[in-house]
Amino acid sequence: MNLFPFQVQALETTANRNRVAYYMDMGLGKTFVGAEKMARLGARVNLVICQKSKVNDWLNHFISHYPAAVRVYNLTDKKSTALFWDEVDRTEVFPATRVAVINYELAWRRKELLKLNAFTLILDESSLIQNDTAKRTKFILDLNPLNVILLSGTPTSGKYENLWTQIHLLGWDISKELYNRQYVNWVTEIIDDRPVKMVDPENPYKYVDRLKDKLRQHGAFFMKTEECFTLPEQNFIPVSIPTIPEYRRFRKRKLVTVEDGIELVGDSILAERLYSRMLCGQYNPHKLEAFADLVQSTNERLIVFYNFNEELTRLTAIADDLKRPVSQVNGAVKDLTAYEEADDSITFIQYQAGAMGLNLQKANRIVYFTLTDKSELYEQSKKRIHRIGQERPCFYYILLCKNSVEEHILETLDMRRDYTDELFKESED
Repeated sequence: MNLFPFQVQALETTANRNRVAYYMDMGLGKTFVGAEKMARLGARVNLVICQKSKVNDWLNHFISHYPAAVRVYNLTDKKSTALFWDEVDRTEVFPATRVAVINYELAWRRKELLKLNAFTLILDESSLIQNDTAKRTKFILDLNPLNVILLSGTPTSGKYENLWTQIHLLGWDISKELYNRQYVNWVTEIIDDRPVKMVDPENPYKYVDRLKDKLRQHGAFFMKTEECFTLPEQNFIPVSIPTIPEYRRFRKRKLVTVEDGIELVGDSILAERLYSRMLCGQYNPHKLEAFADLVQSTNERLIVFYNFNEELTRLTAIADDLKRPVSQVNGAVKDLTAYEEADDSITFIQYQAGAMGLNLQKANRIVYFTLTDKSELYEQSKKRIHRIGQERPCFYYILLCKNSVEEHILETLDMRRDYTDELFKESED
């Protein structure tokens, strides 16, 4: 396999390790590095756990690049799963390496995976196991791999308190309690008359350089894009959108009636936050008009990020009216045909389904119809077009309602923080 020099460097640096983490920026080819490391480790059985949207990408990668050496199984398919277990359970030596691929949501429900041993485990986007109390994380920590390969561009999104699960998989024998004492500054705040332990917002972490050195000692490899390539300029263009009277009425009264007599009731912080965002998006005709104007202003490919299903319904209607070919990536559909074939296509991507892992450098324009409240998803979404192979400047159009929750969300995301209910509450003060 032909690899870039920096990919070779990653493999050579970790050549003597069987538990590794490749923390490399999006676009640097972590899939190639991880797959090649797996091949060099030489385990007969290998398990890849990834996002649902990436299952086929991993299957196709091994089929395309290791056609003679690897036999591939899709563990989201019953027939392929049955064949995998039939062959694994046999005692004869297999001439080819076995690679099984499954998504995180399904993996923890397959208890039979716990009986695998002496295998290589690849976790694509290992940041998805930050929460050590989640079922999928507990399940993965209960697996018994001989080798571990972690892949992520943003292993913690800058939140080092969430790194312990990955540290554990790398074989660093430090308890969660000791790790938190040594590297995280904790404070206790009174919220709703109750003491809540949280990371100190002013001085969150300590001994960060020592932490990264320890990670390197346990197989972590770090690399930023700028160390390898000079990518084109990124240009962020806020598009100011008027708020609607219903938004202002809702923020004042926590109650408003919108189209078709739908009543929005902000009877909790979560509901108020949700409906405030909807009133800035799908219920705001000014934003829909601004989107239509953007579409008409260019015949170039557009990537559009959105949150809610109703947003997609209204946005695709606009695209259809303007006779633009449409692709979609969401929880129900992954269809990039129009993106691949039509220069004037519009690709609508729901954050959770497509902010990570997609290579969309045929486009150089992203429209944020609404913003995610998750820092990691926002950062990763930018990289869908700003990656290896991109030769044009990248433009990011952020449709932003004036004097609204969206301004607070963007401000928080620019600080690489999640926008939480607590921050929403503060914005009310």
